[in-house]
Amino acid sequence: MALPFDLRALRVFVTVADRAGFSAAARELHVAQSAVSQTIANLERQLELTLLHRHERRIALTPEGEALYTHASELLERAQAAHLAMQELHGLVKGEVRIGIPSMLGSYYFPPLLMGFKARHPGIRLTVVEAGARRLQSMIAGGELDLGVVIDDEQSGHLERRRLIREEMVICVPCSHSFAGRRSVSASEFFQEPLVLFQDGYFHREFVDALSRQTGLVANIAFQSNLIPLTKAIVRQGFGITTFLRRVVDEPELAAVSFDSPAWLDLSLAWARGAYLSRAEQAFVDFVLSRREAL
Repeated sequence: MALPFDLRALRVFVTVADRAGFSAAARELHVAQSAVSQTIANLERQLELTLLHRHERRIALTPEGEALYTHASELLERAQAAHLAMQELHGLVKGEVRIGIPSMLGSYYFPPLLMGFKARHPGIRLTVVEAGARRLQSMIAGGELDLGVVIDDEQSGHLERRRLIREEMVICVPCSHSFAGRRSVSASEFFQEPLVLFQDGYFHREFVDALSRQTGLVANIAFQSNLIPLTKAIVRQGFGITTFLRRVVDEPELAAVSFDSPAWLDLSLAWARGAYLSRAEQAFVDFVLSRREAL
């Protein structure tokens, strides 16, 4: 039985939907706009369905178009994976690894690993995405990322995981702060201070929110920022305190102090359960896991 369309037509359709227009899709695909319009018209005629609402300045999917978009995206992703697998059977030493890393790990833990992997495999392209650990978890599950670093807990249990590091979350204060000379600080003392916190979705914020729920104490949030240098500057100037992984507190003007019940965070390298790992992705996993003792 002949298929009503081919992968090229699906690629055009998905690109039109993603770019919400024929001209934008044509520019991305490097073809004439008339070719894009004709491909969509042929697809609609073959399926005997209207896939797109055509407005003056914007294109929107019909319900039928939304259904096709879901299936088409999955087919195109599987086709790309199949193509890469066949290339690798011929020994092609190329590929791409899309890896998601939370900002603290991306800035302080992963640079040596990324550079070391690139030196060993110069033909493999690394695409690094920075986002909160929960957002990365969702992107892995949705196929937007091949691999990512996630919090190792029940919420990430649907992913395939390999433990990377166990690191202490500490209180970060300026050296002039009364906490700086102490061995530990209680949660109640911590929550009495003005806090500089990441936004929702980052494990830094999730840790503080969980501590708040456990103790029944409310965080006094003075600043919200996902930028580590800005957060450190605010703490240095005495406008608030924060929490970081211990290694992040690496400046002489700042001090790291444990909670009176030391807080530990487990982080894992993860990918979609049952997903095919290309040779490039498997090489990256093997490289990182072989060097996790150095993290």
